[in-house]
Amino acid sequence: MATIFSPSALFSSTTTTPTKPPQTPPSTKPHLPIPPSNSKSPLTTTLTTTLTATVLATTILTSSPPSLADTPTYQLYYGTAASAANYGGYGGNSSKRDSAEYIYEVPDGWKERLVSKVEKGTNGTDSEFYNPKKKSEKEYLTFLAGFKQLAPKDAVLNNLALSDVYLQDLIASADSVTSEERKDENGQVYYVYEIDGVGAHGLISVTCANNKLYAHFVNAPTPEWNKDKDMLRHVHESFKTVRSF
Repeated sequence: MATIFSPSALFSSTTTTPTKPPQTPPSTKPHLPIPPSNSKSPLTTTLTTTLTATVLATTILTSSPPSLADTPTYQLYYGTAASAANYGGYGGNSSKRDSAEYIYEVPDGWKERLVSKVEKGTNGTDSEFYNPKKKSEKEYLTFLAGFKQLAPKDAVLNNLALSDVYLQDLIASADSVTSEERKDENGQVYYVYEIDGVGAHGLISVTCANNKLYAHFVNAPTPEWNKDKDMLRHVHESFKTVRSF
């Protein structure tokens, strides 16, 4: 007897569940570091640098350069040291420059005081200039004939004071009096005095040449000295004799 097989017997009744592919976990975005709150961006740094440069440039442009008007200028004075008898052009001295025995510089704007024959004959004053804004700020020169060489420094200063009342008072009230000996490029000796008084300041330069003693004075009240000391030292140091023989 033949056996009949059911077609279903050829197949398994077991149901196969399809396998799901493995799932890839979602990717995690990398965290970028957050800069600190006080960090400056390149744009901020650039702006800061630009502003700083602008401020510096503005300061330079608005700063006033030194004015030429603040720099004193001078005129060169030629002194003849003529005797009282030849004062005022007598004796054929047609040119002061040609017959000058000494020179010194005078600040522009200062005025010359005319020296009388009597004054020249008594205390030997040969020339004088003063600041018209403060007449006690001045420079002047005296000379005495018959001196071939300088005496000791103290003796020279005391002898100058004998014929100069202002110098006497300045020395009497001085806080300090200093003196030194200097030589110029030709070896000529100059005595240099500085007198620091309570109310005034004085600079004196003394030398001998041409058988004469020359004394150049620069005087100023203390307020003017404190303001003009560089200018006053300049005119003091500008004095020298010429035609020395």
